[in-house]
Amino acid sequence: MGKYTNLAKDIVTNVGGKENIISLKHCITRLRFKLKDESIANDDILNNMDGVVTVMKAGGQYQVVIGNHVTQVFDEVNQVLVTNGRNP
Repeated sequence: MGKYTNLAKDIVTNVGGKENIISLKHCITRLRFKLKDESIANDDILNNMDGVVTVMKAGGQYQVVIGNHVTQVFDEVNQVLVTNGRNP
Protein backbone atom coordinates (compact mmCIF):
# COMPACT_ATOMS: atom_id res chain seq x y z
CA MET A 1 0.00 0.00 0.00
CA GLY A 2 1.47 3.32 -1.10
CA LYS A 3 1.49 6.69 0.57
CA TYR A 4 -1.51 7.90 -1.46
CA THR A 5 -3.55 4.68 -1.65
CA ASN A 6 -6.30 5.83 0.72
CA LEU A 7 -6.53 9.20 -1.02
CA ALA A 8 -6.78 7.41 -4.39
CA LYS A 9 -9.55 5.12 -3.13
CA ASP A 10 -11.47 8.09 -1.72
CA ILE A 11 -11.11 10.05 -4.98
CA VAL A 12 -12.37 7.11 -7.06
CA THR A 13 -15.33 6.63 -4.72
CA ASN A 14 -16.25 10.31 -4.75
CA VAL A 15 -16.06 10.80 -8.51
CA GLY A 16 -18.80 8.20 -8.71
CA GLY A 17 -16.81 4.98 -8.63
CA LYS A 18 -14.87 3.14 -11.29
CA GLU A 19 -17.99 2.60 -13.38
CA ASN A 20 -18.41 6.38 -13.74
CA ILE A 21 -14.87 6.91 -15.07
CA ILE A 22 -14.46 6.94 -18.85
CA SER A 23 -10.83 8.04 -18.86
CA LEU A 24 -8.15 9.54 -16.64
CA LYS A 25 -5.13 11.68 -17.45
CA HIS A 26 -3.06 14.12 -15.45
CA CYS A 27 -1.20 17.35 -16.00
CA ILE A 28 1.27 19.13 -13.74
CA THR A 29 -1.14 19.55 -10.80
CA ARG A 30 -4.48 17.95 -11.74
CA LEU A 31 -6.13 14.61 -12.23
CA ARG A 32 -8.29 15.04 -15.33
CA PHE A 33 -11.25 12.68 -15.36
CA LYS A 34 -13.75 12.23 -18.14
CA LEU A 35 -16.86 11.01 -16.33
CA LYS A 36 -20.05 9.44 -17.62
CA ASP A 37 -22.09 11.60 -15.22
CA GLU A 38 -20.46 14.55 -13.43
CA SER A 39 -23.61 15.13 -11.38
CA ILE A 40 -23.00 12.06 -9.22
CA ALA A 41 -19.51 13.19 -8.18
CA ASN A 42 -19.35 14.46 -4.59
CA ASP A 43 -17.83 17.92 -5.10
CA ASP A 44 -18.19 18.94 -1.44
CA ILE A 45 -16.49 15.82 -0.11
CA LEU A 46 -13.66 16.07 -2.64
CA ASN A 47 -13.13 19.78 -1.93
CA ASN A 48 -12.81 19.06 1.80
CA MET A 49 -10.57 16.02 1.45
CA ASP A 50 -7.02 16.18 2.79
CA GLY A 51 -4.75 16.00 -0.24
CA VAL A 52 -7.18 17.71 -2.63
CA VAL A 53 -6.81 21.44 -3.28
CA THR A 54 -10.08 21.92 -5.16
CA VAL A 55 -12.32 20.53 -7.89
CA MET A 56 -12.88 22.23 -11.23
CA LYS A 57 -15.00 21.44 -14.27
CA ALA A 58 -13.70 22.62 -17.63
CA GLY A 59 -13.55 21.43 -21.22
CA GLY A 60 -15.63 18.33 -20.54
CA GLN A 61 -13.25 17.25 -17.81
CA TYR A 62 -13.77 16.81 -14.08
CA GLN A 63 -10.49 18.07 -12.66
CA VAL A 64 -9.28 17.22 -9.18
CA VAL A 65 -6.47 19.61 -8.27
CA ILE A 66 -3.83 17.75 -6.24
CA GLY A 67 -0.61 19.77 -6.48
CA ASN A 68 2.96 18.78 -7.24
CA HIS A 69 2.52 15.15 -6.13
CA VAL A 70 -0.17 14.50 -8.74
CA THR A 71 1.93 11.86 -10.51
CA GLN A 72 2.09 9.70 -7.38
CA VAL A 73 -1.66 10.09 -6.78
CA PHE A 74 -2.36 9.32 -10.46
CA ASP A 75 -0.33 6.11 -10.18
CA GLU A 76 -2.26 5.10 -7.05
CA VAL A 77 -5.63 5.88 -8.67
CA ASN A 78 -4.67 3.70 -11.64
CA GLN A 79 -3.62 0.94 -9.25
CA VAL A 80 -7.00 1.16 -7.50
CA LEU A 81 -8.78 0.97 -10.87
CA VAL A 82 -6.70 -1.99 -12.07
CA THR A 83 -7.19 -3.82 -8.75
CA ASN A 84 -10.92 -3.36 -9.20
CA GLY A 85 -10.88 -4.64 -12.78
CA ARG A 86 -10.85 -1.32 -14.63
CA ASN A 87 -8.08 0.53 -16.43
CA PRO A 88 -9.35 3.67 -18.17
